[in-house]
Amino acid sequence: MTTETLDSVLLQTDFRDLELFASGKVRDVYQIGSDHLLFIATDRISAFDYVLATGIPHKGQVLTQISLFWFDFLKELVPNHLVTANVSQYPAEVRKYADQLRGRSMLVRRAEMFPVECVVRGYLSGSGWKEYNASGSVCGIKLPAGLRESEQLPEPIFTPATKATTGHDENISFEHMSQLVDPEDARMLRDLSLAIYKKAADYARQKGIIIADTKFEFGRTAAGITLADEVLTPDSSRFWPADKYEPGMSQQSFDKQYVRDYLEEIRWNKQPPAPALPTEVARKTSEKYVQAFRQLTGRELDA
Repeated sequence: MTTETLDSVLLQTDFRDLELFASGKVRDVYQIGSDHLLFIATDRISAFDYVLATGIPHKGQVLTQISLFWFDFLKELVPNHLVTANVSQYPAEVRKYADQLRGRSMLVRRAEMFPVECVVRGYLSGSGWKEYNASGSVCGIKLPAGLRESEQLPEPIFTPATKATTGHDENISFEHMSQLVDPEDARMLRDLSLAIYKKAADYARQKGIIIADTKFEFGRTAAGITLADEVLTPDSSRFWPADKYEPGMSQQSFDKQYVRDYLEEIRWNKQPPAPALPTEVARKTSEKYVQAFRQLTGRELDA
């Protein structure tokens, strides 16, 4: 259970003497020298493509620390971009912000990123379920008839998407992906994504969590194809409690579905300005994120 107040969430970073490289819905990224980036996961939360007015306590810490866990877990399978998450080892110009950075940031190698999201689906949910209902396929992959919502697929499938700077990512076929990146790289990214998903999903299942689907981002560094950004977090994945899993319906989850459900209940028109969340909704969402971290890693969050 989190006891953090909503006043203590980090919604914005303002490190004026550092060079802002990019600011996304959740992460602020600063350029550190010519070869490194500083990734900071704030407590912002987005839903239906808009950042909400209320932050989620501990969310940025969960996203960072769960990514660090997976980077270590997967290091024999794929290189990653992490240099260190130990604030005391950051460059001097960054260390003065230690109180804001501790537990929610990482110094990484800058990578030449591939312009695609590498999505793997092990279960039929979300946009995949909608597409299957309309066509019997997902991203050009024909699936067996008669599958139910949330049903486990015979084998995980690779369903790439374009990266959208605003709005939704767009699902594309593997053939389309092979036009956006070198075909050999596309095959390597597909095979690596499936291998990572299977290894992680098998582990998570032992911990009582189903990873229904997830998305990876890869770049190229001196080490070759490199796993980057966040990995296997409640923001980039659908995490379902295995003991409550029941195909044929939408599932309870450890991700932000709880927030989406609230926004549907209040009939928000999904246009700006995005509404604030009641304290109780933010707190319960925080508890779901922290529970996922504890259950997967067996650790307490460094908060």
